[in-house]
Amino acid sequence: MMEKHISVLLNETISSLNLNENSVIVDATLGYGGHSSNILERIDKGYLFAFDQDSEAIRHSTDRLSKVGTNFTIIPSNFVHLKEELEKRGVSSVDGFLFDLGVSSPQLDQDDRGFSYHHDAMLDMRMDRSQKLSAYEVVNEYSKEDLARIFFQYGEDKFANNIAKKIVEYRSLKPIESTLELVEVIKSAVPMKFRIDKHPARQIFQAIRIEVNHELDVLEPALEQALSMLRVGGRCSVITFHSLEDRIVKKFFKEKCEEDPKWKGMPNVPVQYLPDFRLVTQKAIVPGEEELLQNPRARSAKLRVIERIK
Repeated sequence: MMEKHISVLLNETISSLNLNENSVIVDATLGYGGHSSNILERIDKGYLFAFDQDSEAIRHSTDRLSKVGTNFTIIPSNFVHLKEELEKRGVSSVDGFLFDLGVSSPQLDQDDRGFSYHHDAMLDMRMDRSQKLSAYEVVNEYSKEDLARIFFQYGEDKFANNIAKKIVEYRSLKPIESTLELVEVIKSAVPMKFRIDKHPARQIFQAIRIEVNHELDVLEPALEQALSMLRVGGRCSVITFHSLEDRIVKKFFKEKCEEDPKWKGMPNVPVQYLPDFRLVTQKAIVPGEEELLQNPRARSAKLRVIERIK
């Protein structure tokens, strides 16, 4: 199962971090250690801190990283706490941050995780399996209005209201307990002609996963913390997998790189009014044809990079 995991945009991401042997790097989304193990190989005199909430991923990655080196610490926490957790360990500045915001292939493929609309499983979708809220509570306890809101807001699904209505009707007879049971309810709410080009449950499962794990709520605060800890010359690289995340990252990075509006377009702008950051990638980096052939799940990935310049 774990061998199926392929790190997305691996070479581009490693290159974007400008690593050297002394770099102190934070992987805010450890997962199954693909990016982290490659980083660790290149910083034998530096140090790696990695965050993850998934106990199974942590167990696997601890073993994987230990085969590369000992200069790492895995922190079992959501990346929204990264500054607090790093400062606890005496770290106030670092050379690079990596955020890979996708769900890893092992999480998708494990039947008991409930992330996939292709496999039957109990409704779960928790990254942190110790938390109470799961997909089951969202699907069976949220009001029709709240379901429609998250389906539209987080899934950008044009049939959000229809799907929410069908779910409420169905669960009035019995709870919706499994992923494929939910898929059938979703299909019943979507006209047949809209099921041909893409799976009708894809955006709904995305929306529920985002709601369960508060994914969009924690992203900007975590990026703010990361940039505040970057040393001059340090970089923050972010891989997103859907337009909601990418819009947040794109807007956040753009704002950080803008001049003070009062001085925009003026010659000889005092240094204190110049931006502290620059965009390394004017446009997002996307996977090439060769990577997409090897890993079709990478098709929606986008990499954006920002660097502290003062």
